[in-house]
Amino acid sequence: MKEFRLKGSEKLLKTIYSFSATEKVVFGLLTFIALISALSLAWKVNKLFLVAIPSYGGSFSEGMVGLPRSINPVLAFTDVDKDLSTLIYSGLMRYEKGELVKDLADSYTVSDDGLIYDFKIGNDVRFHDGTQLTTDDIEFTIQKIQDGDIKSPKRVDWASVSIKKVSATEIQFFLKQPYAPFLANTTVGIIPKNLWKNLSAEQFIFSQKNLEAIGSGPYKIGSIEKDKAGSPISYTLNSFNKYNHGKPNISTIKIYFYANEEDILNGYRAGIIENFAGISPTQATTLASTSDITIIHNPLPRIFGIFLNQNNSPVLANKEIRQALNMAVDKDKIVKEVLKNYGVSINSPLPIDTFATGTIPFKVNKQGAKDLLTKAGWTINSFGILEKKIGSTKQTLDFSIVTADSEDLKKAADLVKKDWEDLGAKVTVKVFEFGDLSQNIIKTRKYDALLFGEIISKDLDLYAFWHSSQRNAPGLNVAMYVNSKVDKLLEDVRTTYNDNQRNAIYQSFEKIVKDEVPAIFLYSPDYIYTMSNKIHGYDSQSINNHSDRYYGIEKWYITTDDVWKIFINN
Repeated sequence: MKEFRLKGSEKLLKTIYSFSATEKVVFGLLTFIALISALSLAWKVNKLFLVAIPSYGGSFSEGMVGLPRSINPVLAFTDVDKDLSTLIYSGLMRYEKGELVKDLADSYTVSDDGLIYDFKIGNDVRFHDGTQLTTDDIEFTIQKIQDGDIKSPKRVDWASVSIKKVSATEIQFFLKQPYAPFLANTTVGIIPKNLWKNLSAEQFIFSQKNLEAIGSGPYKIGSIEKDKAGSPISYTLNSFNKYNHGKPNISTIKIYFYANEEDILNGYRAGIIENFAGISPTQATTLASTSDITIIHNPLPRIFGIFLNQNNSPVLANKEIRQALNMAVDKDKIVKEVLKNYGVSINSPLPIDTFATGTIPFKVNKQGAKDLLTKAGWTINSFGILEKKIGSTKQTLDFSIVTADSEDLKKAADLVKKDWEDLGAKVTVKVFEFGDLSQNIIKTRKYDALLFGEIISKDLDLYAFWHSSQRNAPGLNVAMYVNSKVDKLLEDVRTTYNDNQRNAIYQSFEKIVKDEVPAIFLYSPDYIYTMSNKIHGYDSQSINNHSDRYYGIEKWYITTDDVWKIFINN
């Protein structure tokens, strides 16, 4: 066998053999140091070219307040049902960073007249059980929403929409009149027709399939743990490798259910859960210094205010009274003391972070409010209450605020009461259990002033809250507001697709409402979500409902791999 030797190696070895024992030790040590230095340098150079990227694996546990009842997009009403539906189902469209993007849809078009929406989906979209998702399933889902016997919460969104299947991968929706926010309706999750088609309306509502849900979303049900009574204790969700946007990075999510906030906090303290939502601002403040979690909070598009029913309380029909009441409320104090700064004060019927809001600033001015009423002829009587003779009658600034039996709402009502009593009003706060408030007070419009929260959808359709046709239940015009110009603006914006034009319409609407003061707008609370620090990739975005936190969950990650930058696709 032929031997290979490095040139000069014999001479090098001969030199080493000639070293003394001490010289050999020193030489060996220097050689070792050189080798370690070379390896260290190589490792550092290699590290310069490496970058950590998300990899598949890891799990986390999450707590929710409440029990699942209908994990079905057609029926989902509670936060728990909506949360799980968002994880398990997918729709034609979805939200990403507050913008509508394609989900199941490969493409879509809208006709020039805004009446026809045409969607195309891929020919290999799959449900969790492996069956193909086609336009049959999309049509079936919408028909179930439209079925009056099923009483879907989303029925109003689809009540007058006609459907035409063009093929197994193309479907069209026909509107009777243009409705700019319609695209948001197509975020509803799609259910598999073959599993539901033979059920009557009653069977559909109460079927066990509502707890053993099968969809096409990022996660599928792996197992369900139940108590002795058969109620779910926890769900184990596994990532779905055929999800339309790619297999989610995090392999497993364990969902636990709790009766209330205190129980969910005990679950966290016991190490059972890592993530949880729905806690109060007070608890969020307490947890904010905890090292293993991050408190994520985003403003919710919810308008909390005091809506003034001028029909029920004639004194509130005086414009200067409404203006003075608005000027006298210290809204920032409510945000600080009630919300612990997890929220923002507002002075608009539009939620913050919308393209039209923020045009009207506000600053509390109690002295200005008093001066306004004095100038208008209001004087303090012997009981310390403002009064004024109007025509042949004497009006006294005496009215009540009604609200729900919620700690935050009661505290807010008490702060407003104090501000208004300092002004010279006599204010009585009346608290009702939510069901009683909804059925016997709000529905009948039997209140002077209502401290209430409006949930504004992402499509920013305010028709139900301010159009005069919505003054009676089930309409949500709880201020009983009537203004023909506002009616026209709210009708026009529904048929306007251009953002700049919509912006101009909403600014005009906002200006009129601000001038007439049919309500005292107080604050928008933050959505609060507690997340383990081991989870990365969460992209803070516009939150409308609790379940919106899961949009983009397939991009969350726990584990990473180190790869050279040149191997990453740009």
